[in-house]
Amino acid sequence: MKKVWQILLVGLLALGLALTASGCGGEKKSAQGTGEKKPIVVKFSHVVAESTPKGQAALKFKELLESKSNGQFKVEVYPSSQLYGDKEELEALRANNVQLIAPSATKLVGFNPAFQLVDMPFLFASDQAAYKFYDGEYGQKLLRSLESQGMLGLAWWPNGSKHFTNSKRPLKRPEDFKGLKFRTQSGGVLDEQFKALGAGSQTIAFGEVYVALQNKTVDGQENTFNNIDTQKYAEVQKYMTVSGHGRIDYVVLTNTTFWNSLTDEQKKLFTECMKEATDYERQLADELNQKSFENLKNSGKLEIYTLTDADRQAFIEAMKPVYDKYTDKIGKEYIEAARNTK
Repeated sequence: MKKVWQILLVGLLALGLALTASGCGGEKKSAQGTGEKKPIVVKFSHVVAESTPKGQAALKFKELLESKSNGQFKVEVYPSSQLYGDKEELEALRANNVQLIAPSATKLVGFNPAFQLVDMPFLFASDQAAYKFYDGEYGQKLLRSLESQGMLGLAWWPNGSKHFTNSKRPLKRPEDFKGLKFRTQSGGVLDEQFKALGAGSQTIAFGEVYVALQNKTVDGQENTFNNIDTQKYAEVQKYMTVSGHGRIDYVVLTNTTFWNSLTDEQKKLFTECMKEATDYERQLADELNQKSFENLKNSGKLEIYTLTDADRQAFIEAMKPVYDKYTDKIGKEYIEAARNTK
């Protein structure tokens, strides 16, 4: 009898311990259930300094999304190639190791040749015309064209229009380029551009351009006002032509797996914040280029010529061979839409 009671007692103790453990587990689960959700981490990697329009716009986007989502998102911005360099960031995005990057549009040509559009000479009538195209039907179609590659374009962030400088003579008409040699970024369109003008071209890394101009390896180059100013090209060039003939612009991309993991409400908020950051970036880019143009004029080191409408038309005629070669590769619909945007 005593043995029976001992067995019953052990059984009751075991049951009590089980109930206690179950109660503790339930409390823990309840605490977890009522706890705050972890924020969605968005890594934004880019290759330029924070002080640039792109760098400032990335920080503006972080500020907007974190604030408007009430902490639902946490944006980590990595400038100046801190996380990934120019060559690695696209693959990092496709692998969803980062959720946002903003490469130069020409870096996307291997995925879609239509992004060569920004290099096509004398295509856009003005900066504002370029912005209208980017925000319009065909600019947005281009942004969506990379979805099969695991990427979605969210915005166009301009750097600015390009202008010519050289050390030999004023460049007012197409024939003035004959025999000169220009530095270019890599890209077949740019080589064809100078070929159509009877000039030579050489691909030289951005950081080596000043020395190449100084040593007369090349006679001239093409760039935004801000790059011409901050890279001090006026010290090694004599003439600048305000041509606005091409563009250097960025595309903000996200990973499609990440994007599709968001709710419709989160996507809407993300898009609204990106739109606001884009407006901010464009304003900064415009102001910075205008300030640099004033700096270049006030320096007195450059003889500056601005193309007239007649001059521009002459260049458009000279560039027909470039369009004959690249229109089908880029897409006639994109070329015509860009050309007709005013």
